[in-house]
Amino acid sequence: MLPEFRNEPLTDFTNSENALRMEEAFAKVRGQLGEVYPLIIGDRLVSADETFASINPARPEEAIGLFQQGTVAHALEALDAAEAAFPAWSRTPMEHRARVLLKAAAIMRERKFELAAWMVYEVSKSWAEADADVAELIDFAEYYARLAMKLAGPQPVYPYPGEENELYYVPLGVGAVIPPWNFPGAIAGGMTMAAIVAGNTVVLKPASTSPAIAYQFLRILMDEAGLPPGVVNFVTGPGGSIGDALVDSPKTRFIAFTGSKEVGVRIFERAAKVHPGQKFLKRTILEMGGKDSIIVDETADLDAAAEGIVQSAFGFQGQKCSACSRAIVVDAVYDEVLQRVVERARKITVGDPTDRFNHMGAVIDQKAFDKIRGYIEAGTQEGRLVLGGEVQEGGGYFIPPTIFADVPPDGRLAQEEIFGPVLAFIRARGFDHAVEIFNNTEFGLTGGLFSRKREHLERARRELHVGNLYLNRKITGALVGVQPFGGFNMSGTDSKAGGPDYLLLFTQAKSVTERFGTRPSPVIRPW
Repeated sequence: MLPEFRNEPLTDFTNSENALRMEEAFAKVRGQLGEVYPLIIGDRLVSADETFASINPARPEEAIGLFQQGTVAHALEALDAAEAAFPAWSRTPMEHRARVLLKAAAIMRERKFELAAWMVYEVSKSWAEADADVAELIDFAEYYARLAMKLAGPQPVYPYPGEENELYYVPLGVGAVIPPWNFPGAIAGGMTMAAIVAGNTVVLKPASTSPAIAYQFLRILMDEAGLPPGVVNFVTGPGGSIGDALVDSPKTRFIAFTGSKEVGVRIFERAAKVHPGQKFLKRTILEMGGKDSIIVDETADLDAAAEGIVQSAFGFQGQKCSACSRAIVVDAVYDEVLQRVVERARKITVGDPTDRFNHMGAVIDQKAFDKIRGYIEAGTQEGRLVLGGEVQEGGGYFIPPTIFADVPPDGRLAQEEIFGPVLAFIRARGFDHAVEIFNNTEFGLTGGLFSRKREHLERARRELHVGNLYLNRKITGALVGVQPFGGFNMSGTDSKAGGPDYLLLFTQAKSVTERFGTRPSPVIRPW
């Protein structure tokens, strides 16, 4: 009997033994940098005509690995391989599929430091952020395995005289999994494992800035955890052409995507079109980012509020869809909260994250660097720069914590998703005004309130329209099974990853009735 699910503990890097193990992991991974990685299509390792490099954002001259520039033809071949693998895998008992995830979790737990080291190199996560990403990946494996076992077999229905009635959850078919780069272990692995444990087969198309971590995860699944060939196929290359091919194909029954609103909306539109030979309506499972806020009222613990804002705004360089990019503070404590946030943010160390004393690494690439710099320039026209603003030219893509005060609620810094370490302070006249500002964006992912006033806390539960609301704590770091994660409005389909209903999104319900005997039903229904 499986023990009850428990979240994977985070690593204490102040422990010298853990710090040494992390340094050893860096040395091991460093020795593998620059290798060439294939596509994985069915049981074949496939090469393309061209390759591209995944780079270290903290050292752009350093290639993490060379990956195949896959084509539309490769994407279609991968869908064929997934389709061929589906009949056998879909009929594999749910318990068997769940044990593949449990085995993978055990292996990833043993290689926790190594997987974290890959993330530090490839996406510039700090030690703590990389460790948390791996812990969440393990949590998804353990949680979805247990959830799958609960869904195995007939589900409860009411009895009816003279009949046997059963309800099953059956897999959808072939799907596309398109994860983001910012949680390259947890989200890529979480979406993939949810799909396959439910009995589907998939084509995994990782982000081009973080394919190495997805590859490490997939090799664990296939080489050691017992996943058959073709259940997960690995295709790298340009997101536009390959992504469109995967979304448009009449063989694709579902698309699981996490990323920007613009790409998510594009997928939603394209998936709605029925193509020749398509016998179903495609399902989309979309998480599309946010513009997240923390409200601070006049009764709040101001130190706790300042700490929560800083942790939420600048963890992983603000490159989280859940990150706090707006601090909405009532006028009575605005200046004091601003001062405390600036004091804390000024102490954050920025630099190469292989040094564990650097708490912020580089932003993901040149494109992100330029975009964030553009928002900082716009911010000087909209608000008052109180911290940061300078950017480092040359070397890594480092941007320090940047804070603008007195930002108008309808300004660009207050409305558009920046996805970087830029925080907008917005002054509210009072709590009613703060609630109005909180809800004035097109997004609805995460948000929070710091208050000691029960009336305000209860109003927040009812009136702050986000999928994940946090009261008197930071608004990042949702735990699998504890805080199911997903948002409202343009933040996506509120799919609640890590929640009790998530696997249902990758299944369809089938009701089966067998009539016993020859007597007519005691009640004749007109349908």
